[in-house]
Amino acid sequence: MITLKDVEESYQRIRHLINKTPVMTSRTLDTLTNAKVFLKCENFQRTGSFKFRGVTNKVLQLTTEEKKKGVITHSSGNHAQAVALAASITGVKAVVVMPENAPLVKVEATRNYGAEIIRCGNTIESREQTCKELMDKHGYTLIHPYDDEEIIKGAGTAAYELIKEVGSLDYMICPIGGGGLTSGTAIATKGLLPDAKVIAVEPEKADDAYQSFKKHRLYPSLYPDTIADGLRTSLSRRTFNIITKNVDDIILVKEEEIVDAMRFLWSRMKLVVEPSGAVPVAGLFKMKKHINDKRIGVIITGGNLDLEWFFKRYYEKI
Repeated sequence: MITLKDVEESYQRIRHLINKTPVMTSRTLDTLTNAKVFLKCENFQRTGSFKFRGVTNKVLQLTTEEKKKGVITHSSGNHAQAVALAASITGVKAVVVMPENAPLVKVEATRNYGAEIIRCGNTIESREQTCKELMDKHGYTLIHPYDDEEIIKGAGTAAYELIKEVGSLDYMICPIGGGGLTSGTAIATKGLLPDAKVIAVEPEKADDAYQSFKKHRLYPSLYPDTIADGLRTSLSRRTFNIITKNVDDIILVKEEEIVDAMRFLWSRMKLVVEPSGAVPVAGLFKMKKHINDKRIGVIITGGNLDLEWFFKRYYEKI
């Protein structure tokens, strides 16, 4: 069982490699929500997301033999970049299996961080099979995006860092996809602030965690079609069990609510936040009636966006 002590030890292990990300506040946001809100901005983390925390914690604890053989993962987004950089910093070979439809900007970013890219088909089955074949052939160690205790412990350091900086909170809000961040956030929050409520927020179009939590049974993610691409994954048995014991509630937000939250963060707070990172702010606005005069922590998970379409459209006009 993962405890607050595990998160604290992980923080001490990785603190010299991670960014101590800023905590942003906004009088406008406080007025709109009738609360005091603290945004933990992991969009300023190395590689642009919280993922670097958990991956670094995992890579630093590899055995000598595991480091010698290298690591592997399958991802088309933030986790891929985090694995590539953490491995590069520690002198470990990294192989990242990426689907053919992965955005070119993310493929190039992962390659520039030092990983070897292996392309595969556009299905989860293809990713997993390609990964397994390479692991069997080369002995690579899998760095799973969320179904790993060391990943969870490292992810929890964002909430740990936030609470240590701002003090007591009544609520901690974070997005939920595979559940690694939510699990770590809940353990850190409940360990430091037992009376605080942990709320996870999920898109309506990818509501498997909500269904699992409410019905006390693990449901898979079936064809999620949400703008929050980082939250299209399913809970694992490990994360489901942690969340069931430590999270107070999971709420859903609509696609337009996610976009509205992004618009607010970009235009009013000047924060470049990806859709998945804006999901907890959408949840914050939805909770407005229940958080009057409360102190709220919000984990902004990342800021990696593919803006190639924007620049391409602009240059086509000039």
